[in-house]
Parts: sequence; structure tokens; C-alpha cells
Amino acid sequence: QVQLVESGGGLVQPGGSLRLSCVASGFTLDDYDIGWFRQAPGKGREGVSCFSSSDDAAYYTDPVKGRFTISRDNAKNTVYLQMNSLKPEDTGVYYCAARYSVQNASAYYTSPQEYTSWGQGTQVTVSS
Repeated sequence: QVQLVESGGGLVQPGGSLRLSCVASGFTLDDYDIGWFRQAPGKGREGVSCFSSSDDAAYYTDPVKGRFTISRDNAKNTVYLQMNSLKPEDTGVYYCAARYSVQNASAYYTSPQEYTSWGQGTQVTVSS
């Protein structure tokens, strides 16, 4: 059974950093793409980043490019999202999601409906 568990959220001041973790079980990361999404109150789920196994590449949306870094530790079956220079607009619930990997993830990685499994989310609040 595919399962994803996020952790690492919290309250941080603007300009601060957090590292989110997504621990996967029931499948091997090598076969899957892992995406990170976030949802602010009253808004839809927004794509943030994705690590594509087929492409062997990381993708980032413009709001986070240059500040966030996605990485993968196959030995721990864990994907991380390092978030630096955080801004109040980064506030929201962050989710990781998985889908069986196909090539050209750049075409779909920001679409929530493309992913088949989701974690429960972890709250990130950026505020002074």
C-alpha cells in the first residue's frame, strides 16, 4: 500500500528556513515522481516542485525557484523540500504526492489530478 507521511512544518519568521520531509512506503522512489504542493486558506492546491525519476530532474514553479530545493534519499525512501528565504506568501499546508513516473514531467507536475497518492500535509506558517 502506497503511503506518504510529511513532517517538518512549523512557524518561521520571514527570511527563515524549513526542511520538509516526505517518507514513502509501499513503493520504491526510483519508479515514482514525487511532487510537492501547497494550499493556502481559501485557495486551491498549488504545485511547488517535483522530482521526476524518469527525467532524473527537479522542477520548480516560478514563485519558489531559487529559494526551494527538492532532493531525494533513496536509502531512506524520503524526499525533502528545503525552503530558504521564506516569505509570508509561502504560508499554507504542504503536501507531497506520488505518481508512477513517466517522461516529460514538466508538462504535468503542477497538476494535482496527475498524482495518485497523497500525504496528510504539514502546516507551514511564515510570520513575524
